[in-house]
Amino acid sequence: MKQTRIFLLLAVLIFTAVALRRGPKSAVASSFPQAQQAPQSLPTITSIVDREISTIEKQIVEAAEAMPEDKFNFSPESLNIPGSDYKSVRTFAVQVKHVASSNYFIWSPLTDDKVPESIKDGNGPADLKTKAEILKFLNDSFALGHRAAATFTAENMLQTAGNSKSSRLHLAEFGVAHASDHYGQLVEYLRMNGIVPPASRGKSN
Repeated sequence: MKQTRIFLLLAVLIFTAVALRRGPKSAVASSFPQAQQAPQSLPTITSIVDREISTIEKQIVEAAEAMPEDKFNFSPESLNIPGSDYKSVRTFAVQVKHVASSNYFIWSPLTDDKVPESIKDGNGPADLKTKAEILKFLNDSFALGHRAAATFTAENMLQTAGNSKSSRLHLAEFGVAHASDHYGQLVEYLRMNGIVPPASRGKSN
């Protein structure tokens, strides 16, 4: 019995020595074939910024798509809520165009693109009236954001861009933060029309 125990102990020691010689990575890989797959690449400044743009893009675009076209010119002013002060606030359509226009103003310096001549101010092109036209304008502005994210490197992210005094990283993140602010307003406009924002559906609402 004692000899059997000694034999088993020697077997364990030999196996351990071989495993250590091969290295822990090799030992684990031999035990788990799936571990031999190539490791995922580490995140980069480009992938991180691009992911943040994608997140707010999804929320904004889905909110804009959720509003019926006949409600695109809605603003809380039309509700005449006692004690409220919504005079001259932006309509839902102008809110969406404002986000898109601001995306162009904020992210264009990162790509060296020119802001479209049709954008005269923060309210966006006045000739864009239909839901389809406004959604295309919005989607195009976020496409610019993704192109801006693709220009980032660890070396240039703190450099200024164009005539801006802000760093490239600040401009990218400011675009995301600004859009997030207006997403909150779009959500309220949807709620006022009895529409649950897509991002909140399936949750507590």
